Amino acid sequence: MAQHQHSNRPHDFTGGLSRREAGDFTTDRRVLLLVGMAVIVGTAGAFAAWCLVSLIALVTNVIWFGQIGIQPASLAAVPRSLWVVLVPPLGGLVIGLMARFGSEKIRGHGIPEAIEAILIGGSRMSPKVAVLKPLSSAISIGTGGPFGAEGPIIMTGGAIGSLFAQFFHMSATERKTLLVAGAAAGMTAIFGSPIAAVMLAVELLLFEWKPRSFIPVAVAACVSICWRPLLFGVGPLFPTHFQVTLPWWGIFACAAMGIISGLQSGLLTTLLYRIEDLFEALPIHWMWWPMLGGLVIGLGGLIEPRAMGVGYDIIDGLLNNRLLAPAVLSILLVKTIIWLFALSSGTSGGVLAPLLIFGGALGWLVGIVMPGNDPGFWALLGMAAMMGGTMRAPLTGTFFAMEITGDVSTLVPLLAATVVAYAVTVLLLRRSILTEKIARRGQHITREYGVDPFELSRAREIMISEVDTLPVTMTVGEACDFFASRPKTRRIYPVVDAAGKLTGIVSRADILLWQGKPDIAAHTLGETVTDDSVPVGHPDDTVAFIADLMLSTDNGRIPIVNPASGRLCGLIARKDLLRLRSSLRSAELDRRPYLAAGPRSRLQ
Repeated sequence: MAQHQHSNRPHDFTGGLSRREAGDFTTDRRVLLLVGMAVIVGTAGAFAAWCLVSLIALVTNVIWFGQIGIQPASLAAVPRSLWVVLVPPLGGLVIGLMARFGSEKIRGHGIPEAIEAILIGGSRMSPKVAVLKPLSSAISIGTGGPFGAEGPIIMTGGAIGSLFAQFFHMSATERKTLLVAGAAAGMTAIFGSPIAAVMLAVELLLFEWKPRSFIPVAVAACVSICWRPLLFGVGPLFPTHFQVTLPWWGIFACAAMGIISGLQSGLLTTLLYRIEDLFEALPIHWMWWPMLGGLVIGLGGLIEPRAMGVGYDIIDGLLNNRLLAPAVLSILLVKTIIWLFALSSGTSGGVLAPLLIFGGALGWLVGIVMPGNDPGFWALLGMAAMMGGTMRAPLTGTFFAMEITGDVSTLVPLLAATVVAYAVTVLLLRRSILTEKIARRGQHITREYGVDPFELSRAREIMISEVDTLPVTMTVGEACDFFASRPKTRRIYPVVDAAGKLTGIVSRADILLWQGKPDIAAHTLGETVTDDSVPVGHPDDTVAFIADLMLSTDNGRIPIVNPASGRLCGLIARKDLLRLRSSLRSAELDRRPYLAAGPRSRLQ
């Protein structure tokens, strides 16, 4: 090791790693830059949503009604004919060609692809996806696909945010923030649901809940909702005001609705991937699968034309009781079948609007026998529960249903139904409809968030206080004899002076080096070891800082010193970090009745 250089200046020993002041959050002023960028991304996401909705309406009007226009059009008025059977397969063929020769990432409903970009793609999306995803979705939905626009706009808005971030020097985490900000802005613009969009970001896309990401995403959603009156008009998407008076046991009826929706969600998720397995077994290229899915759509359209397309008119009819029971049952069965086959075929389109219809239709039918005498109210609960359970996003489902109707009085029943549906699907299925697709591609994720125990614990809590040390007066020769004479020695030994102040460390590697240099055998350790090469921690440092210090300096053992006096306080090794992990696991798994164990056990 280099010769010790005496100096009066204190050493930081951190290897350039900066200490963070203790506080609730790690967010710094750079979040203000992200907020400014989120304003731009939120605006772009809102206009992208308008372009997508207009493009879907244009394709629908041209294909089904022979007219050029971007006014909303319902497929309920489409006459049953051979054209109904031919158009969806042709649309599927176009999408298959776009996916094969354009970008395979346009396949599916968009949210799993956005999650993949965040987890394994460094939050980088290509310009090709930003163009092809909305175009393919417009063709898919416009030619009769039973999908919604929210998945594609989440993918498109996310691509806009990601592309914007790639023009600047930004970390992957910062790119993720702008990607999710664009996705939230797009969803907000279409549905007028800024709170639900932010909750969707937290529950599905961010994989954290930190101010550095939450604030910019919320800003983007707020900017988007400000643009919405200009682009889509004012007011909730499906304005309703329920006058339902539930009995004292009504909350249990809401929970029962959640159980029913949770079972429905589990069944749909299972069937979806079973049918996808059937497509995987076909002896043809996946490019042709969307065309086969389109054929099922066309045949279903002959039975029930209203089952094709987005179906916002169906959602409105369910909430306001404008449909009869036979029609609701027919739409539920036909749309479920064509949606399962179409989505399994790998075509492009969102899942949110279909989930609302599935949950709403079943909720409406169940609501016939439920208290309150208003099936539309139970349809809303079914929609929220279906969304929250299937996507594993209960808060998103709750706030979404409230925002699209503008009826705050339904908040508690919505929460009860949605949380129960969420509980059912969590207990029944290992993965959601979104994460199952990701898992099939080899990327397994967890959706449970918690505070890092390394950030909660301090070095003084896990350090070894009684440390074996070597004095500065020991010679190099004596140190070599010390390591050679003892049957077992530690990898490193801190070197301290008479006052206990750390002056350096000696490792086995140092001993091996010194054994080949007999000329320095008479030198003392104080003259040989260097203090400025020793990374040290302080007792109040977080364990996370100590772990980062180990990684940045490639040291498996970190001395802990008093920052004021420099005295050695303790030592932390890698095994101490693992021991902390073990204690966290024990807190999760060790179960014992303290109150029933008696006073003596409680005091132990």
